[in-house]
Amino acid sequence: MTSVRWLRVQHETRYDYDAPVELAHHVAYLGPRATEVQQVRGWTLSIDPLPDEWLALQEEGGETAVSEDGLALPAAQHSLDSWGNQRLAFSHSRVHERLTVRSTFEAGLSEPVMPDTACSPAWEEVAESLRYHAGAAHSEAVEFTLPSQFVPRSAQLAAFGRLAFTPGRSVLEGALALMALVHERFEYQPLATSVNTRATEALSLSRGVCQDFAHVMIGACRSLGLAARYVSGYLLTQPPPGQPRLVGADASHAWAAVWCPDNGWLALDPTNNVPVGLDHVTLAWGRDYADVAPLRGVIRGGGRALPRVAVTVAPLDELPLLRSVPKET
Repeated sequence: MTSVRWLRVQHETRYDYDAPVELAHHVAYLGPRATEVQQVRGWTLSIDPLPDEWLALQEEGGETAVSEDGLALPAAQHSLDSWGNQRLAFSHSRVHERLTVRSTFEAGLSEPVMPDTACSPAWEEVAESLRYHAGAAHSEAVEFTLPSQFVPRSAQLAAFGRLAFTPGRSVLEGALALMALVHERFEYQPLATSVNTRATEALSLSRGVCQDFAHVMIGACRSLGLAARYVSGYLLTQPPPGQPRLVGADASHAWAAVWCPDNGWLALDPTNNVPVGLDHVTLAWGRDYADVAPLRGVIRGGGRALPRVAVTVAPLDELPLLRSVPKET
């Protein structure tokens, strides 16, 4: 029987606005996905101040939608996007000076089966099979060969990809080699880029954060005609030896998944140069970060306010050992 490792995840985003916000509309991608290797239970979502739709639901007994693990949400605001991610829209028409959104759940992870990379088809064959032909039947993967907002197709990205996808190499061997190449060539440097940095810019800089590592890897694949998608999630990080795990010390994470017709999607983490495994919790996937940003919105008023994000990922058997990071004053 396959063993399951249970992790508890808490993701909190807080905005302290410089000036009162008069009106706000937000979209959140914070509902974790159930997959072949990930179970989800106990998802709770809290928003302070309470959104207009939730107030109306409380006052009028409005219709609710129930997520995969039983969380009741306003039906009109909860939906699935075209890739099956949970999407929640909410609004505030009351003046407020702070917004706090907290998502908490438990994820049960099973070890993914690593395919025999040498037995997968040559990457050139896969790229040819993914070319769009009018009137032909296409797999879902074809959409992930196309350029997107943060991941254009370019000659520079294609040239970088060919360093890993050498002639005749299997698509999975090439994907693993590309993951290692991105990890080797790029420096992890927070603040070197922004959430709006495109893959071509990150390639030129050769530095960035996990979002950039994933975008470059995806862009290199797509520029060669291969299918690759962006995956948002969380990563369990280990505290220094002898130190307790800190609440809020982990961060949201991102990686890439490459398509092989014989094996499906192979999820790879170029930031850490490892296949995605028991330390990775999947949240959502799309063409790039723009499709699955955890929280975004449009506000009237508010001045300038940067979000403060705290993520905690911990094995269930370590929860009694958790201690809080000192709060900012």
